[in-house]
Amino acid sequence: MSETKKKELQKPGTVSKITDYFKGVRAEWDKVTWPERRQVAMETVVVIAVVVFFTVLVYFLDVIFNFLFKLMPGG
Repeated sequence: MSETKKKELQKPGTVSKITDYFKGVRAEWDKVTWPERRQVAMETVVVIAVVVFFTVLVYFLDVIFNFLFKLMPGG
């Protein structure tokens, strides 16, 4: 066998590397434990509630500080 033929057999090609990569991705994807739909919905509601709470909190703090700064002389 010629030298170039031996080198070709030893090196995996680009297509082979890409294929191996996606096979590995698929294997890891199958190992993932996905949450139930109900759990995802409940956690989404919690996240939205927390965001709304902090939005309202920041709004009221802004109103209070705005009022206090207007009470200051020169405000």
